[in-house]
Amino acid sequence: MADGIEIIEGGSVTSPQGYKAGGVYAGLKSAGEGVLDLGILLSERPAAVTGTFSRNKILSPSVTVSKRRMTDGGGSRGVVANSGCANCSVGEQGLLDAEEMTRLAAAHVGVSSDDLCVASTGMIGVELPMGIIRDAIEKVELTEDGGEAFARSIMTTDSRPKHIAARFSASGQTYTIGGVAKGVGMIHPDMATMLSFITCDANVDQDFLTDSLRWAVSESFNMIDIDGDQSTNDTVLLYANGSSDEPQIDSGEAALGIEFRKALKAVCVYLAKELVRDGEGAGHVMEVTVDGAVSMADAVCAAREISSSNLVKAMVHGRDPNWGRIM
Repeated sequence: MADGIEIIEGGSVTSPQGYKAGGVYAGLKSAGEGVLDLGILLSERPAAVTGTFSRNKILSPSVTVSKRRMTDGGGSRGVVANSGCANCSVGEQGLLDAEEMTRLAAAHVGVSSDDLCVASTGMIGVELPMGIIRDAIEKVELTEDGGEAFARSIMTTDSRPKHIAARFSASGQTYTIGGVAKGVGMIHPDMATMLSFITCDANVDQDFLTDSLRWAVSESFNMIDIDGDQSTNDTVLLYANGSSDEPQIDSGEAALGIEFRKALKAVCVYLAKELVRDGEGAGHVMEVTVDGAVSMADAVCAAREISSSNLVKAMVHGRDPNWGRIM
């Protein structure tokens, strides 16, 4: 973790001030000990929000609805998410169901449906079972300790929840940033079959927030590869609700902006590496470092050629240090 950043033991998306979350088992996945499949993350006050999404040609309607929320402006109060069903390739019904999920969650927590994003992950080509979602969503209990339950509610074939929180300080002010992610397959080339939600209690300028997330994602989630396949539901959302009541962060030139971006990248990199460690069928983790490249673009190109090579992966899996395969 970067210098000046303090990791919060057991931290999650609810570690920053002003966030609550929770999850329940609705029945979208097979029952089991600790299995949850429907969750809500809520900011107690309106938050600035920005997101990055899958660039696959086929998108889940859940992605479409959340992208609309980004363009509508006016901030956000959180997200409702499910696992077990991707809500993708199901026609117009998928859009209707995604919108209904936001209405159901909004009614439960007492906000407008326009204030909530929606995210889905799981089986493609199957409609959301709205009947059981309607029954279960009002059972989601939101608490300040609900980050772990929310993390479990978005897991699919993940073997464990993935979450983190950290504190960063500058100019006498201290802020907290938390994050959660899921995804262990279809990881390449941009993000993964993944959902990630990041929360911060800083007051961050909207344009700077958007620019910072794009940069952090490009340095983390967009740098990982497991199986060379892209997904329809990739979503990363970043919320900043200002609950710390500290001065606004609006520039990457000042100390506050520099530390914010450093902490944001550190959280994203940690979560990205956790995705790789828990990858479907993965037995090893390989990290590629490029030294001496003329530009960042050249370094990324070289690293991706190596990290996405099936021949190199076979070499690592077989523990055969045949460096000629890299050439």
